Amino acid sequence: MELTTSTSYNNDLPLKAALYTAFLCLLFGGNAVAIKLSLKGMGVFTTAGIRFCTAAFTLFIWAKVTGRSFRLSRNHTKKLLILSLLFTVQLPLFYHGLGKTTASHGTLIANLLPFIVLILAHLFIPGDRITPKKVLGIALGFIGVISLLMGHRSLSAADPLLVGDLLVFGAVFLWGCNATFVKRINADISPLNITFYPMAIGGPIFLIAGFIWDGEMIRFLDCTIIQALLYQTFVTASYGFIAWNGLLQKFGATAIHSFIFIMPVSGVFFSVLLLGEPLTPNILVAILLIVAGTLVVNGKRS
Repeated sequence: MELTTSTSYNNDLPLKAALYTAFLCLLFGGNAVAIKLSLKGMGVFTTAGIRFCTAAFTLFIWAKVTGRSFRLSRNHTKKLLILSLLFTVQLPLFYHGLGKTTASHGTLIANLLPFIVLILAHLFIPGDRITPKKVLGIALGFIGVISLLMGHRSLSAADPLLVGDLLVFGAVFLWGCNATFVKRINADISPLNITFYPMAIGGPIFLIAGFIWDGEMIRFLDCTIIQALLYQTFVTASYGFIAWNGLLQKFGATAIHSFIFIMPVSGVFFSVLLLGEPLTPNILVAILLIVAGTLVVNGKRS
């Protein structure tokens, strides 16, 4: 789920746009499952490298065919280098974390992103203030993740699941920094460039890191791993990113993010259905609290 955020326009979504947004959230919810499946036969850095190099190449071809420009001003270049740095650090953390924890846990922790963005935006974006309603939503979301962590057999560093959860949380925090920064620049840089340049810079770095640190870059391939990699590359990293950022620019964050509650629900559903992960009471409580927090934060005023 590598999503950006934007300024809020408070526009109501037409029915078609609402259904399309819900569909995208459903697709993003399955991304952690696809990553888990691909990691069974490929190294962490290798998986990320192949995914984002291929996605960047796809976006490049699409942009050239449709006549879109990659031209940047000097000011834009500096901003996109910052985004690329955050992206290059964030993604390996997220992949390493998912390699140690379950897709269900990874999906639920990743859905702390909107709450982290609210906090960071309050601190660093003038005029973007946290209201009492948002405080309640943030509290519900973080309590949900705490209930998830309490489901571990132990809370020691020897528990690989706990280490994985903490790595995913670290990645989501950096993701929140990335999204908050995008919130300041999304108005004057196209969604294509915001999506393309971090991938184009980070992808080759991931492949080099995979050659150095992954041991075997590709241990084995089967139809499931290939399908999972194609899903990450084309469904979420290429099509999904552009579609999401385009919706954000057209309708604003308030309207679009009211659908984010679909992601943790669909993510856990796909984890149970496709990976056979257990649906524990702690996971159910976490889903309810995170979804409730998301609805409280993004609910419209009466």
